[in-house]
Amino acid sequence: MKRLSQIVADIAAEMAAAPDRGTPAQYIPPLAAVDPAHFGIAIVLADGSEYAAGDAGFAFSIQSISKVFALTQALGAVGDQLWQRVGREPSGSAFNSIVQLETEQGIPRNPFVNAGAIVVDDVLLGRGAPREVIGEMLRFVRGLAGDEAIHVDEAVARAEQDTGFRNFALAQYMRAFGNLHRPAEEVLGVYFHQCAIAMSCRQLARAGRFLMAGGVQPDTGLSIISQRRARRINALMLTCGHYDGSGEFAFRVGLPGKSGVGGGILAVAPGIASIAVWSPGLNERGNSQLGTLALERLVQHTGWSIFDPR
Repeated sequence: MKRLSQIVADIAAEMAAAPDRGTPAQYIPPLAAVDPAHFGIAIVLADGSEYAAGDAGFAFSIQSISKVFALTQALGAVGDQLWQRVGREPSGSAFNSIVQLETEQGIPRNPFVNAGAIVVDDVLLGRGAPREVIGEMLRFVRGLAGDEAIHVDEAVARAEQDTGFRNFALAQYMRAFGNLHRPAEEVLGVYFHQCAIAMSCRQLARAGRFLMAGGVQPDTGLSIISQRRARRINALMLTCGHYDGSGEFAFRVGLPGKSGVGGGILAVAPGIASIAVWSPGLNERGNSQLGTLALERLVQHTGWSIFDPR
């Protein structure tokens, strides 16, 4: 097998030359303005060694990848009580769909669709005011990545607020069913700021290490969550992390992964590596087109798919 450094360099070169790069998200103006020529990849192995190429140090809006960190915090706050308000099944629908909420009595299908993430933030608001919740989430992600430079892009947060009409509809609809306990404006204030967290591939790959390592932060040996919960978050990432493209991602890549409309994907090879890729052009389902292709190439070269024999 090629050395990992060469694999990463080859993938970055292939992605740099790719003619079909997808289209950046158009409904959030700061995301629409990002040059689709960007591509970055970063890998952190279980032993702490890192491999990166392309724009791996360029900060981008992590958007729905933040839902992984919010879910981790919510499980730490209320444990399995969370599943009384959020399901664990794939949606088969777009990330911002409202259709299933009516037939399922205001219970979102899973914590990674927008409605589910909004309920997760409502749970987190049980621990403090919006500003405190946002601050705690930033401290959590900074601690995981070991980098105090991680910040909220306020321009993106404002744009989310100005264009988030469907998210307001989702929140109000769930409140009508009694599954949102706080005003929609408060919950969505947290949600929009969480999605506007800006990270690079290097920072994101480092922040995902606890999911690769059974819930333990490798640098410190500190248990972030139990091994059981880490396994279950990975399972949700595999089955629900790419919305109505989750089956296709599992078919092509075979790793737990969570995408965001900023073009990032956090993927986990359990026991082996935490991986982050970024390219702002999206496919028709709102997932990074080149990011998905890059991860497919990575598992082809390494055999890291969870479905490959060890």
